[in-house]
Amino acid sequence: MTLDPTRLADWQIAEQAERTMKTCEQLAEELGLLRDELLPHGRYVAKVDFARVLSRLQDRPNGKYIDITAITPTPLGEGKSTSAIGLIQGLGRRGCRVTGALRQPSGGPTMNVKGSAAGGGLAQIIPLAPFSLGLTGDINAVTNAHNLAMVALTARLQHEFNLSDKFLASRGLRRLDIDPRAVQMGWAIDFCAQALRQIVIGLGGPRDGFTMGSYFQIAVSSELMAILAMADSLADLRRRIGRVVVAHDKRGNPITTEDLGCAGAMTAWMVDALNPNLLQTIEGQPCFVHAGPFANIAIGQSSIIADRLGLKLGDYHVTESGFAADIGFEKFWNIKCGVGGLRPHCAVVVASIRALKCHGGGPPVLPGKPIDPAYAEENLAWVDRGCENLVHHINIVRKAGINPVVCINRFPTDTAAEIAVVRRQADVAGARVAVSEHWRRGGDGALEFADAVIDACNDPVEFRFLYDLQLPLRERIARIAREVYGADGVSYTSEALAKAKAIEARPDMARFATCMVKTHLSLSHDPNLKGVPKGWTLPVRDILTYAGAGLVVPVAGTITLMPGTSASPAFLKIDVDVETGRVRGLF
Repeated sequence: MTLDPTRLADWQIAEQAERTMKTCEQLAEELGLLRDELLPHGRYVAKVDFARVLSRLQDRPNGKYIDITAITPTPLGEGKSTSAIGLIQGLGRRGCRVTGALRQPSGGPTMNVKGSAAGGGLAQIIPLAPFSLGLTGDINAVTNAHNLAMVALTARLQHEFNLSDKFLASRGLRRLDIDPRAVQMGWAIDFCAQALRQIVIGLGGPRDGFTMGSYFQIAVSSELMAILAMADSLADLRRRIGRVVVAHDKRGNPITTEDLGCAGAMTAWMVDALNPNLLQTIEGQPCFVHAGPFANIAIGQSSIIADRLGLKLGDYHVTESGFAADIGFEKFWNIKCGVGGLRPHCAVVVASIRALKCHGGGPPVLPGKPIDPAYAEENLAWVDRGCENLVHHINIVRKAGINPVVCINRFPTDTAAEIAVVRRQADVAGARVAVSEHWRRGGDGALEFADAVIDACNDPVEFRFLYDLQLPLRERIARIAREVYGADGVSYTSEALAKAKAIEARPDMARFATCMVKTHLSLSHDPNLKGVPKGWTLPVRDILTYAGAGLVVPVAGTITLMPGTSASPAFLKIDVDVETGRVRGLF
């Protein structure tokens, strides 16, 4: 199969590769799965019964564990997902038994600016259309489970006044006396929809529900998605869902999904979603797809279950953290590794020369706008200054005691002199460096990359967390702000400060993991500050609590849980061939 990514769009490459892809049964057999462990969804996509597999392989040693992260994102792209897939293919070309775990794309970015996150060029996950458009329904299950909690809450607000204590008791319920001004949850939808950030519901008459303010968040930022990423069994999933706090009563006590009587039904929506999805690279390596993106406003990790499967089934397992090392890797390091009990051997920091130029003083880049021609010209000064951001992210990985590897995701316009600048800076910072051309050449272009990762995985690891969970919340936030982001300190609004003090005073919440929410476009809270900003303070304006997931969520800056759709979204280019039913235009 000869495919030229300089001439073909990603969807055209995927379409041609899909003609010769393995069936899910072939993929499962090569992976060592038994027939009753595979749950096919058609010919090329399947779910895997993780409980059966992990029970059967519980005594098998884990493979090497590799996390993929990146420098601070720019609209020019670093190619993190593409590099993760390229590494899987490169390890496969080296004869390694390799597995991967990626996050499922959200409909928000797929139909907006970013695209589907299926990789690109000759480093892609297929089949592309199912991967990009709902897959086996996991995000739909999260959305429905989330919204069911709100349906239960709003129905109780409307009807409770007319219900007797005897009637409530007959259904295993109690009077809740919900405070409509203290509703913690909103609604979820899997699109970027800025018009739904602030809404009023219940307009009309008494039959139309209780009138109050509300909001939507993008589905993958739901606490239910965090629970899917962190749960290790169906029993754990059920327990966590039952602890989700939806609102508070008029005395300030939390009202959970268990109190509303909907936790069991919410779990029913998510039972099948707990099993990871099995897909493949265009070169036929197995890849689990499970949990969701957006590490800036969510946990943003592929699931613990998917990683446990991959580590038992492969000698090398490549997993993915959202956005850069300050965001996704920090949560992988201090939340996912803590909850899952897994310890990585290596972390890859993906960088592109173009993105480093942007951090080093290159012209502003706007999503959907033409790239300034200056980015295609050699500029060693921009690259050199941009490497300050790269080195910062290398140092974040090293703070965890994990071996860093820098992947230079090479573009055709990159020059040997520019690459030499990056090699020199990364080497001084204590990281291995590999140039990879997986986008243009697939696994054959990622051999140097694969070799560097294999080498790094053989070095000893002295893993350590950034903080102990016994550390008070505000001290944890300060440590993340100073040691990961590079801030001088932290400031709080009066509301956020009051919440922080209340959390610190409660033993049941004081040890929740800390899941920061801030822009992914800068190490700071300000998306316009590139490179490594100096002399700034992290402003925490709110603190959310996700009791089901066991997370405290400090919100910094002006970031919102509902992204917006641009004036030139990706859905304008997507259509269906009515003769074949094939989806065209995905990227």
